[in-house]
Amino acid sequence: MVTERYHRVVASFDLIVVGAGIVGLAHALAASRRGLKVAVVERDTRAMSASVRNFGFVTVTGQADGDTRRRALRSREVWVEVAAEAGIDVLQRGAVIAARRAEALAVLVEFAAGPMGAGCELLSAREVAKRLPCVRGDCAGALASPHELRIEARDALPRLALWLEARHGVAFTWGSAALGVEPAGLRHARGLVAGGAIVIAAGAGLAQLAPRLAAQARVRQCQLQMMRVGPVAVRLPSVLMSDLSLVRYQGFAKQPAAAALHARLERECGAELAHGIHLIVAQSADGSLVVGDSHHDVDDDDPFASAAVEDLILGELHAVLDMGEARVVERWLGHYPVADVQPLLSREVGERVHAVTVTSGTGMSTAFAIGEETIAKLFD
Repeated sequence: MVTERYHRVVASFDLIVVGAGIVGLAHALAASRRGLKVAVVERDTRAMSASVRNFGFVTVTGQADGDTRRRALRSREVWVEVAAEAGIDVLQRGAVIAARRAEALAVLVEFAAGPMGAGCELLSAREVAKRLPCVRGDCAGALASPHELRIEARDALPRLALWLEARHGVAFTWGSAALGVEPAGLRHARGLVAGGAIVIAAGAGLAQLAPRLAAQARVRQCQLQMMRVGPVAVRLPSVLMSDLSLVRYQGFAKQPAAAALHARLERECGAELAHGIHLIVAQSADGSLVVGDSHHDVDDDDPFASAAVEDLILGELHAVLDMGEARVVERWLGHYPVADVQPLLSREVGERVHAVTVTSGTGMSTAFAIGEETIAKLFD
């Protein structure tokens, strides 16, 4: 996908995007839809960082009220449009949050009664057993949301880039690290790309191009342990979550009943809370389950995963799902940027140079809307 002609001449673009993760591609899409000429420069030979090491879960329900939820709703609309045009399979639709504890069910009842619960459905224990017989019998009830989408991130990001190139004429330079912003444009490892505006969407790599901003905001990484489990006999039409998710997702955690749930979880699941564990279970086309995750803020990209943390995640999985014996067939460490500025770090760092980093782990869910907002600032 490297477009070699852009290395031999100084090409000029309306917008240069640094980074071909979901945030960078979202900005490229928003600009190209306006008829702008766009170039994307990516240090790796393909998207292989935060954007492909996640669930591919476009999440609306449970997102923090306000800008994050608004962006998630808009981004979901764009995902539906793009998936159809770019040949990206939507593997699951909706989400089910299964409550094992009475306190968790109380949170779901409060959420469903409020404005963010629009379109969601409360399920009794009997209804859960009928819809999802693989959920264990001690489930007290559940909330079913119709809003979510689940794609396979490692497949979707390359397809999205190919579609942007073929359909919108976006010029990609792969395997070439950005070295710095110059008055004429962006200097990268293979040359110079001239441009009228630059968006730096390099995730945790922000420090290389905007070190002052990265230092001021204390940009670092949140590291996640994830795994793929299979073979399994269960079938999940929707992504599955559990009690632990209700104290991590701010839309749930802000409900009055969440305090009692958190207190009980501290008594019963102290180790899980200490490692930032909450359960998300997504099913892939081959039937295997993508399972996670834990959350640890780190200054450096630690390559080592913990067997103890993995056991805690698997323990929660088996507490929720009656799935028999299944083995871990794949393990990986995911990550996303975090900072003192939440949930989004979006700043002008030079004349018509904008740095954008999603600092809340919601890039898949909110990036398309963020891209539209940034491009409007730069070109309106």
